[in-house]
Amino acid sequence: MTPADFAWLAAPAAALLAATLALVPLGAQVLARGVVFIDLAVAQVAALGVLAVGMAVEGAPPMAATAAAAVAALAGAAFVRWLAQRWPEQREALIGLVYVAGSAACVVAVAFDPHGRERLTALLAADVLWVPWSSVLLLAVAAGVVVTVAARAHGAALARDAMFYPLFALTLSVAVQTLGLYLVFALLIAPALWTRRGHGLATAIAAGGAACALGMAVSWGFDGPSGACVALSLCLLGLGSAWRLRPHSDDMHGIARR
Repeated sequence: MTPADFAWLAAPAAALLAATLALVPLGAQVLARGVVFIDLAVAQVAALGVLAVGMAVEGAPPMAATAAAAVAALAGAAFVRWLAQRWPEQREALIGLVYVAGSAACVVAVAFDPHGRERLTALLAADVLWVPWSSVLLLAVAAGVVVTVAARAHGAALARDAMFYPLFALTLSVAVQTLGLYLVFALLIAPALWTRRGHGLATAIAAGGAACALGMAVSWGFDGPSGACVALSLCLLGLGSAWRLRPHSDDMHGIARR
């Protein structure tokens, strides 16, 4: 095979690279804030916005779906921020309920839409191989903004609520339509878990990119669904962050003597 035979992989590769650059810094902020359900909740609300515009306008253009997802995600993020500030001790439980409510609303919506089931399936587990270049461009813009903000004052700008929540919502509104909710959640959380182990953000981004490449290779080799394969690879990366090496035998003897 010649390099030209793999030219069609340029768009999915570029989409995963841009998504990694955009989502890993945001995921590190999610873990630092202790609001893991926020990505699922906001992403699900964004998906609900896409389904709603699909029901309201037959054959709605992609930009209409993107706008609906952005508006829904911004509203969802604002609501989640209010919940987290108003009831900080119960925030994870309340945000989890927002996710379940969004999911249940999506199920109700697809019941009244002849094409709703197909739309919902794509929003949960999109086929990365067929991502259009227009979506890649939107992801690249989001990645550029996130990286720029994250670099300011060593991440202090991104840590501010007024900056984090809107940027998080807008980025997810683009990413969910392109990659699907499962892959977006895995890409947000799995690489960022390594930052909790003391690794730098650049290392986490590189690890996330490597996991994406492995998932695509598995999808190619076994003719499996690309989005699911990449999500599984990322989940393995995240689970690896919890691995603890067994204590050295000398250390074990020392513990026994104590």
